[in-house]
Amino acid sequence: MTDISCPLPITDYPNVLLAHGGGGRLMHEMLMRRVLPALGTPDAGQTDAALLELGGARLAFTTDAYVVKPLFFPGGDIGRLAVSGTVNDLAMMGATPLALSLSLILEEGLPFETLDRVLASVRATADAAGVKIVTGDTKVVDRGKADGLYINTAGIGAVPAGLTLGPDHVRSGDAVIVSGDLGRHGIAVLAEREGIGFETTIESDVACLHRLVAQLLAAGIEIHCLRDLTRGGLASAMVEIAGASRLGITLEEKAIPVSAPVDAACELLGLDPLHVANEGRMVLFCPEAQAAAALECLHADPLGAGAARIGRVHAESPGRVALQTRIGVSRALDMLSGEQLPRIC
Repeated sequence: MTDISCPLPITDYPNVLLAHGGGGRLMHEMLMRRVLPALGTPDAGQTDAALLELGGARLAFTTDAYVVKPLFFPGGDIGRLAVSGTVNDLAMMGATPLALSLSLILEEGLPFETLDRVLASVRATADAAGVKIVTGDTKVVDRGKADGLYINTAGIGAVPAGLTLGPDHVRSGDAVIVSGDLGRHGIAVLAEREGIGFETTIESDVACLHRLVAQLLAAGIEIHCLRDLTRGGLASAMVEIAGASRLGITLEEKAIPVSAPVDAACELLGLDPLHVANEGRMVLFCPEAQAAAALECLHADPLGAGAARIGRVHAESPGRVALQTRIGVSRALDMLSGEQLPRIC
């Protein structure tokens, strides 16, 4: 959420429609205080998908909308993003994706060539993920109303018996592990949108993570919680999980993987890579005794080659996240009041 400067708490703006969505504190507070209570689902925001028990089957169900600008960016496009993002929301519940819906909101005047490119990317990404597009819808809106194309998806997946993941399963003593380097997606989209040239082209990390999760489970890793690090980045995910688990989290800045090009770009642009969105990265919580085995499993797959143990969970300072900086100073890590990079997913 960005483009709105609010000097007062969100509850003092009852008639404001927040633009762009995002991982910032204002959007989080709006969802928790207004949207979910109004719908009678106060716990719906704690995981990436809902867990449904239907006739003995355990299903994960999720939905998402994609409004990225531009539609094509280094390393991906809105079609690849839509499939990967929905598959990843299912994967964060430990689910094997079964089927997706695809709804297209097309702007009048969108070239058919653009639509064809996006649909080809949707098909290729879904085929590679082993998931089917089984239903959908198409609408056309007035010229100038949709940045060319928006996509909405929903997905269902099968959850193994006895497996339940989420912030309420995080335990004191858990290790915090990230699956790879951070910040590439947000910087790739921003650079393409604004025409910013860097010495090295930074490509988005957009990718489906369900097979990586399946490998961890097959290796017997006792995963307590998973979260994909999309809008709001690592920082927002950590703050949300600390709050929901009522435990403290300490992260080691020097252990958090950020590539040199992304680090340089963030320094140039005044951005914090811990707040920049990712679309092919996740954080996992598991017992400290299994951290080495989890890292070994992740490193065996190209998607997890850059995985690192970055912190720990503890009972002190419940609900708070501390970052131990490179110079040995501890500082509080929080969500931004808004989203620093809008329209990136």
